[in-house]
Amino acid sequence: MANVNREDQSMGNDISSEMPVTYKVNALVNVRYDRTEDVKEMMLHLFDAFSNSTQWALILQLLSTEIDPRTMAPKRSKKTILDCSKNLAIGAQSATFKVQFVVDSAFGVPGAITVVNRYEKELFLESVIIEGVVRFSCNSWVQPGNIIAHKRIFFSDKPYLPWETPAGLKELREEELRQLSGNGKGLRVFSDRIYDYDMYNDLGNPDKGIEYARPTLGGEKNPYPRRCRTGRPPTNTDILAESPVQEPMQIYVPRDDAMERCKKEDFEVGKQKGMRRNFVPYLASIADRDAFKRFSDISGLYKKRSSQEMKSPLAKIIEKVQDYIEPYKFDPPMTISMDASCCLRDDEFGRQALAGTNPLSLERLKVFPPTSKLDPSIYGPHESALKEEHIIGHLNGLSIQQALEENKLYIIDYHDKILPFLNQVNCFDNRKAYATRTIFFLTPIGTLMPIVIELSLPPVDPNSPSKQVLTPPVDATTTWMWQLAKAHVCSNDCGVHQLVHHWLRTHACMEPFIISAHRQLSVMHPIYKLLHPHMRYTLKINALARQYLINVEGVIENDFTTGKHSMLISSAAYKDWWRFDLEGLPEDLIRRGLAARDPTQPHGLRLFIEDYPYANDGLLIWSAIEELVRTYVNYYYKDPSMVCSDSELQAWYYESINLGHEDLKNASWWPRLYSPEDLSSILTTLIWLASAQHAALNYGQYPYGGHIPTRPPLMRKLAPKEDDPEYAKFVADPEQYFLSALPSRFQSTRFMAMIDILSTHSIDEEYLGERKDLSTWSGDSEILEAFYRFSMEMKRIEKEIEKRNVDPNLRNRHGAGTTAYELLIPSSRHGVTCRGVPNSITI
Repeated sequence: MANVNREDQSMGNDISSEMPVTYKVNALVNVRYDRTEDVKEMMLHLFDAFSNSTQWALILQLLSTEIDPRTMAPKRSKKTILDCSKNLAIGAQSATFKVQFVVDSAFGVPGAITVVNRYEKELFLESVIIEGVVRFSCNSWVQPGNIIAHKRIFFSDKPYLPWETPAGLKELREEELRQLSGNGKGLRVFSDRIYDYDMYNDLGNPDKGIEYARPTLGGEKNPYPRRCRTGRPPTNTDILAESPVQEPMQIYVPRDDAMERCKKEDFEVGKQKGMRRNFVPYLASIADRDAFKRFSDISGLYKKRSSQEMKSPLAKIIEKVQDYIEPYKFDPPMTISMDASCCLRDDEFGRQALAGTNPLSLERLKVFPPTSKLDPSIYGPHESALKEEHIIGHLNGLSIQQALEENKLYIIDYHDKILPFLNQVNCFDNRKAYATRTIFFLTPIGTLMPIVIELSLPPVDPNSPSKQVLTPPVDATTTWMWQLAKAHVCSNDCGVHQLVHHWLRTHACMEPFIISAHRQLSVMHPIYKLLHPHMRYTLKINALARQYLINVEGVIENDFTTGKHSMLISSAAYKDWWRFDLEGLPEDLIRRGLAARDPTQPHGLRLFIEDYPYANDGLLIWSAIEELVRTYVNYYYKDPSMVCSDSELQAWYYESINLGHEDLKNASWWPRLYSPEDLSSILTTLIWLASAQHAALNYGQYPYGGHIPTRPPLMRKLAPKEDDPEYAKFVADPEQYFLSALPSRFQSTRFMAMIDILSTHSIDEEYLGERKDLSTWSGDSEILEAFYRFSMEMKRIEKEIEKRNVDPNLRNRHGAGTTAYELLIPSSRHGVTCRGVPNSITI
């Protein structure tokens, strides 16, 4: 054993030869402190250190990988006492201490360490390193002994499959998983590290009144993935509804899943900026001046872009005044051209379907006209109102059949997703919506152009037409009607993007896999080690969403057209549409008819739209993840029998489905887990969803959606027909009518503040290709090489995307006045950058 000292034997030859020889083993203990701890508390700790060094200390003990034959328990070192308050500078954030463990000569290899915290406050234990022997990467908060009675167990960094676990660690491995799983009872508190499941029964607050009640998501009526259980008591008026958390408290997540301080500080900065920017619009709403009157009112919400031109003295004075109010303004969204019309151009409308913040709703049109799957006795005929005459003039001389056969027609269809909820939505004076269908034509230069929009309402009676068709404009009146129609399409798109593609498919559906990983996979398990960086912060972010975004009176209900029915739309999509086996990028592209398998093509797929930035860049990352995972899995699992006999692995996957996705557990489409190939496919999909898929859907929200006229989350007026009373107002001042149909000033700034926060990378972000724990694989050169190759591949992908973005032939990658598509570039700096792929769902 390296770097050990033989214990001094003062009795010399008088000691019996049977007495075991002991050694002192040197170790370094790295501890992190909360740097907000004030000076007074620090001085108290120092005083305590002088008065009673054993009362305030960490008690550490090494455990061997071997069993002591006398006790049939792991061999143990003598306990070591560490006083963490000695030699600590006031305000220090971390410290390293030298300690010694006394072990006998037959101790064997250290495999675990137990820790007892006798301080009054929690401490973050980063690592314990036995010099030259073994490393324990702890990275966990250790609670005081008066809060958590049992000793904390930390294992060495060496990975073990279950059957490889050394005898001395087997019971410890099982015990730790039991502690993390809990018993499913009781109120969870800040210091707990317990992972369990519950339904989404905490989104409403029925104690405030029946209008604040919300249905439970999860169960037969409203199927949904499960979330992390908190155990809060029920409300007074509904025992099935969990009571909401009141400020300043936050919803429980296991302690190690909470945010680091720098992440919290980023959130606070974002909230303060949002409050500043909403102050003036809030006063305007009180004064009943909340509607935008002209597009200049919207432009006035943004800071002026810097200019180097020479300014007159008067202009400089005006600029000084503007500088004073600049903190109350938003940064201009980088991808939006603030042109004179302030409306979404047709070419940009089509481009964003391929390279915007929601590139997942576009499908290839296979049959014209499109049809509905809804019950015709409730929602009207299956047939669309779209006819040949609406589109034939926009097909570049092709017939409709030719256009379909040549893969020239594409559709974004929200008819069935939105129509069932429209009666409830449109009964409110300030919420008006359609269920929209938009058909695009793939032009000879490879861009998409919208050629027809269908606006549908629930039928009032058989003789009352409920569908309205609009085509590209031919005069001033139809120009403004077309803009209104596109705004309603974007409002639909904003809601489905946020509720289905973003929240449901990444955040909510990942949570059960994360909970199950902590409950069923030991930290020693190789698959846990692979997944660990891809689970960071996700439970905390989802808890914050339940507290501020998707709850009653949250941002989604306040600022999206679908209002209080929003989460039911998400539940319906989970029930009728979501399938885990189609969540990987290649399968999703095939499902939407945008690709076909072709072994002669890169990545084995032929894209029907060759210049599809999200798909082209995404396939580079998908293939790199797939290669890394395949190499990793094949290293640990040499044949299918090893996968089938891995009790922890099988328990993780079984529980993820049967408890975490309980409402869909009987679906026939769940992938099997019988072989290394099966495991590689499942893990590749999970890592893709947590990293690149989430990044593509999240970090463009403010850059693409921060200019309300081009992507409104809420509409307040329908498009008027000629016999409507509103039609005269529309004709008299179409610009004012368009603006009055958009969200109010206060709704707009509140929404903009929210998506600005959601689009921000924090200082401590860890991007795809970066791993801080590579030292834990120091003995596995093949795994280290695989990670390094993956890291280098991320850098190569970054350069490839940058190369594509300057290719003038790839017209969908950029547009006049907008920046190139960079959402899948792996790296980023801090802030709103519209690029960067973190390892996990961190916002």
